[in-house]
Amino acid sequence: MKNSEVIRIAVAESSVIIRSGLTLVLKRLPNLRIQPIELASVEALNDCMRTQPPHILFVNPGFGDYFDVSRFRNDPAGKNVRLVALATTFIDASILNKYDASVSIFDDVDVLTKKISNLQNIHDDEEDENSETLSLREKEIVICVVKGMTNKEIAEKLFLSIHTVITHRRNVSRKLQIHSAAGLTIYAIVNKLVELSDIKDL
Repeated sequence: MKNSEVIRIAVAESSVIIRSGLTLVLKRLPNLRIQPIELASVEALNDCMRTQPPHILFVNPGFGDYFDVSRFRNDPAGKNVRLVALATTFIDASILNKYDASVSIFDDVDVLTKKISNLQNIHDDEEDENSETLSLREKEIVICVVKGMTNKEIAEKLFLSIHTVITHRRNVSRKLQIHSAAGLTIYAIVNKLVELSDIKDL
C-alpha cells in the first residue's frame, strides 16, 4: 500500500473517551491518510463489516463482553482485516498472540504510526532506497532466530502474534536475500547482533 492511499481504521471500544481519543489521534498521524470509524457496539461492528470492512480493526479484547478472534477470522468479511488488540488494561500475552498486533493507551504517535505502517506494508521512500536495512524489530527477530527460538517463543518474548513474527521473518528474508538459519547466523555475527556464546549448537 502507498502512503497516499486512504486507510480505513475502525475502533471498536465501548468507552467514548478512549474511542474518541484514539480516533482523534489517528486523524493526526503524520504521513498517513486515515479514515477512522468509531464503533460503540457489537451491532455497529457487524454493520460495518457487512457494508464496508475496514483495513484495520482496533478492538478492545473485552468488547461486547468478549471479542471472539477465531470467530471473526472465520467470517469471510473479516479475512483481510488486520486485527489490533486495543489494550486499555493489563491483558494476558496468550490473548494478545491471537491478534496481528497490539496497541496500548500509553503508546505515543510515533509508535502508533509505525505499527499501522507495518500492518499496511507502508515504507518510507528512504526505506525503499535502502531495502537491506533492517528495522529494530526485525533485528530483534533475527537475534531470536539465531538463538534457536521458535516462532511461538519469539511471539511470547516480544509480545507479538505468531502471524506478525512470521511476517517479520518473511520481510527479513526478502530484504537480506537469506533463506536459512545458518545464513542469518553468519549475518548476525558479521553485523555484531550476537556473540558466538549466544548461539546454540555452534
